[in-house]
Amino acid sequence: MRQTDVIDVEYRRVETPAAGPWEVVVSAGAEAPAMSQESEVRGQGSVALAPVTLDIEGILDLFDAWMKLDVGNGRASPLTLISYRSDVRQHLSWLAPQGITPAAVTPFTLKAYRAHLGTQYKVTTVGRKLASIRHFYQMAQAHGFLPTNASYGLKSRGDPTEQSERIKYLTLMDLKALFAATETAREPAAQFRDKCILALMAIHGLRVCEVSRLDLADVDLEAGEAGELSVLGKGEKRRKARLTDETRLALEKWLAVRRLMHADSPALFLALSGPAERISTRGLRAMTDGYLVKIGAKKPGVSCHALRHTYATQTLAAGASLLAISGSLGHSSVTTTQVYAQIVDKARNNPAKFLMGIL
Repeated sequence: MRQTDVIDVEYRRVETPAAGPWEVVVSAGAEAPAMSQESEVRGQGSVALAPVTLDIEGILDLFDAWMKLDVGNGRASPLTLISYRSDVRQHLSWLAPQGITPAAVTPFTLKAYRAHLGTQYKVTTVGRKLASIRHFYQMAQAHGFLPTNASYGLKSRGDPTEQSERIKYLTLMDLKALFAATETAREPAAQFRDKCILALMAIHGLRVCEVSRLDLADVDLEAGEAGELSVLGKGEKRRKARLTDETRLALEKWLAVRRLMHADSPALFLALSGPAERISTRGLRAMTDGYLVKIGAKKPGVSCHALRHTYATQTLAAGASLLAISGSLGHSSVTTTQVYAQIVDKARNNPAKFLMGIL
């Protein structure tokens, strides 16, 4: 019998005429004795493994176990696992009231679910959620729980907007206003911390999750011309962020304040309300959005990630090389960074400028 090391549930051996499909009851708390996996055929029958109970959370636990083995070469980030689990939970919760189990899902069912998502979310969000669903059904089939993959070929409706048009970034004037807005923070500690955080995202292009992960041990003020940060990016890959004199000064001011807090946490940036613990990505987003609102720059699509786009777009416009920007962003290929060149090119080469003076 084929064994599996990713299912942490109670099993019983079941003799059946033919091992059936994965028919997990997805209503919360319901028993699901019918999930079976054909393992060996003996004459007209087969031996199946069936868990005694399995509800939505049980299915999600299985999915987590698969994800940890299969995604990112076994190095899926915690944020990826949380995001995928949330998307699949939403899908299973949509199936449950209709009495549909994962084994009963058809391509038509999934198209109906796609249409349902389209009434609530923008195209990019629907695409991400459908990617999670495809992973779920692909893994269920690969691990022997479904005979076919109903999600094969399932795609999101294409976004007619060009990728370069979907990128949101701040003007240099807005960026200066954003840094100045940190001086309005009620606590002096927040002024120093927030300015340093915003600088790392807007001047060095760090992702919000990368800022949250930074530890004191990742700071090396003796390296290079003005110091460096060791940044843990996607896929557990590390890269160096080389500081400027200005960002080094902002970091030194925050470190001086942080030392006075006598916090036990290894985190570089701490939450200032409640226990002195690592600031969360949610806290970082809320802080950034607050300042964007203050300067009147908060619009759809303009958030923490817009600061990363600002870094890439404005440095390229100022003359930095695309290859250097790609490396500093942690992109695995310069092709990913090419979209910023399109943005800058459009801004520089507006055909209408050639007709100036006509009116």
